[in-house]
Amino acid sequence: MQRNEELEQLMVRYQQGDAAAVTTLVETLSPQLHRFFLGQFVSRRFADDLLQETWLKIHQVRHTYRAGEPVLPWIYAIARHTRVDHYRKARRREDREVQVDQLPEAPPVIEGPTPDVEAMLRELPESQREVILMLKVSEMSIEEVARATASSVGSVKQKAHRAYQKLRGLVA
Repeated sequence: MQRNEELEQLMVRYQQGDAAAVTTLVETLSPQLHRFFLGQFVSRRFADDLLQETWLKIHQVRHTYRAGEPVLPWIYAIARHTRVDHYRKARRREDREVQVDQLPEAPPVIEGPTPDVEAMLRELPESQREVILMLKVSEMSIEEVARATASSVGSVKQKAHRAYQKLRGLVA
């Protein structure tokens, strides 16, 4: 696939310190990473924070990317771990803090799928929802999703199949 080869070349140039390559990489992949975070039903502010944290981590570990390997699974694995780390950190902070006079927060602004699709996706377990978002929204292959989630191809197929069954049931 031409796109994967272009991403791999950009990543190698990024590792070599090419500023234009990193700019192109960020501009190319940020929209789909942002949709990935919004698809996890976080607010736009948290999605922005997660995107920024992800690019910071990618920059810090860019030397670990192996030339010739697919870039998307490597980046999505970092994004996924960033999201998990972010929620763990937030949970620990919430457990220690006591909220006083908390103002009601406006509902999160979610772009992308229609509200009916969002409601149906909320019904899926997180692991199935994550697989569906990577496959359908980010247009990753099953092999890329398996690498990004540290799962086997069979496990990804099973999660996708179960998610599709549940979604069909909700539509019916």
